[in-house]
Amino acid sequence: MNEAYILLGSNIEPEKNILLALSYLEQHFLVYDVSHTWQTKPVGSDAADFLNTAVMLETDLDAHTLKEQCLCHIEELLGRVRQEDKNAPRTIDLDIIVFNGKVLDSNLFRYAHLILPFAELLPEYLDPETEKSLYELAEEQIKLNTARQLKHLESSI
Repeated sequence: MNEAYILLGSNIEPEKNILLALSYLEQHFLVYDVSHTWQTKPVGSDAADFLNTAVMLETDLDAHTLKEQCLCHIEELLGRVRQEDKNAPRTIDLDIIVFNGKVLDSNLFRYAHLILPFAELLPEYLDPETEKSLYELAEEQIKLNTARQLKHLESSI
């Protein structure tokens, strides 16, 4: 059996679409762990914030088959329309981030939408560049976002 860590992301009706995607995954796979859902700013776009959740599941499929036959199918069922702009708003985005212990998306250690949910499931994973754990990177993101929110509140008073 294979162990896959999947990121679920949505910024079009995200509350509904994250739950529907999770439900589809639970119907077809043994889901072992689910992170909290995190609200994050989009990367490369001024679109609405995303909701992101990480899931750990077990499958007998290889990574390519899992993505192409299952995750893409769920995206289609939930109305995902692929656009030229890869950062465009979407109903759902399902990506394999870690498969059998191998990081497939090097952005795992760079962006809040990946760091925050995966820090809950894989807190000890180390960024090969900084040698910081996902847990440490998540703490930094939380402090940074808290500081931004405080600055925003101060400027609006």
